[in-house]
Amino acid sequence: MLNSSISDSAGIARRKTPLNRSQIAGFWGAWAGWTLDGMDSFIYALVLTPALTELLPRSGYAATPANVGLAGSILFALFLVGWGLSFIWGPLADRFGRTRVLAGTIFTFAIFTGLSATAHNVWELGIYRFIAGVGIGGEWALAGTYVAEAWPEDRRKMGAGYLQTGYYAGFFLAAALNYTVGVHFGWRAMFLTGAVPVFVAIMILTRVKESEKWQRAEARDVVHVKPMRAIFAPTYRRRTWVMCALLTIAIIGLWAGAVYEPSAVIQLATRAGMAKPEATKMASMATGLLSIGTILGCLALPPLAERIGRKKTLAIYFGGMAVAIVGAFGWAFYLPNGLAPFIAWLFVLGFFGGNFALFSLWLPELFETRVRATAFAFCTSFGRFVGAGVNFLLGAAVLSMHTLGVPVALTAIAFVLGLLVIPFAKETKGEVLPQ
Repeated sequence: MLNSSISDSAGIARRKTPLNRSQIAGFWGAWAGWTLDGMDSFIYALVLTPALTELLPRSGYAATPANVGLAGSILFALFLVGWGLSFIWGPLADRFGRTRVLAGTIFTFAIFTGLSATAHNVWELGIYRFIAGVGIGGEWALAGTYVAEAWPEDRRKMGAGYLQTGYYAGFFLAAALNYTVGVHFGWRAMFLTGAVPVFVAIMILTRVKESEKWQRAEARDVVHVKPMRAIFAPTYRRRTWVMCALLTIAIIGLWAGAVYEPSAVIQLATRAGMAKPEATKMASMATGLLSIGTILGCLALPPLAERIGRKKTLAIYFGGMAVAIVGAFGWAFYLPNGLAPFIAWLFVLGFFGGNFALFSLWLPELFETRVRATAFAFCTSFGRFVGAGVNFLLGAAVLSMHTLGVPVALTAIAFVLGLLVIPFAKETKGEVLPQ
């Protein structure tokens, strides 16, 4: 009898709180937004060469490999600056609610990604990508905030891991579209597919309820706080800057590897004797493998963070990223027959690139509801500003050194510096989400 009671109690303890219809719809809306967000982000990397080869001559520049590389880096830097400006969505979400502002971010990046298909020169493409970046960056922060607040406490940590997989499923989707649509219909058709998220935004507006945590916080605050000022007050100042530093490191390293991965694979495939169409397809398949690795890394991260803590988990993932970047771009890229080893390293790079799932889990635990969206948006945006500058320098280094591998491999230094910053972060293992 006693054993039966113990067994029943253990079963109750293990049983997760069921999700209601709004929580399920909200998650899938946020996940779909992140998927299309990731797809949009990576479309540019996949169509970089054909788009600029066509648009540079129309803009008065020769479409040489050097000019394509430099212009690509500048346009991507503009995209990251747009991401950086996405911190404007955070205070709006803290003031007016998560769901309406989340839908607004999706409308923004969908419309301007679609408009990229109409670009007549590199300047128009740069403007469209800049504004799309503003929307994409906001969607990431607000979707993470919404799921953290809307899901029950015993589910939200895995929810962060599940949510992050959407972004990299978007990479896989972009690779699949490039393998089919891009190869046959060109880069403009690829950008047109980025307009699809408009329907996700409509679903969020019509079917998803506002998070109860935000509603309670809104009801308590008779005088609204200024969230940007609050996250730099003594209570939160250190947390804000430490998270800014860690996210900056994650963005520098992951984006350097992910953005230049298709170009590296195409170069290696061409060197191995493949024709251009086959090399492009190989880049798409390599991107798919990178995405699968990252999805697995995202799913493995929350249980590990619950077991050993957030700080130790991030240290493992940062260390893995440093090794993988050097292994792929510093070693395999220069082998006489480096295509297969490079692609194998991409899977490892993808797995440890799942470190972003930790920030979706960890950041909401560091800030109370009335400033959570602002803190999430600001910390992620700060890293993108720095990442934009680093990406520009990286493009200049590629142009100057006449090689892709070494400049990208050097970004591993950022993760070594990250290991020195992690001890200054606040550990939140076992703590509930602040009200």
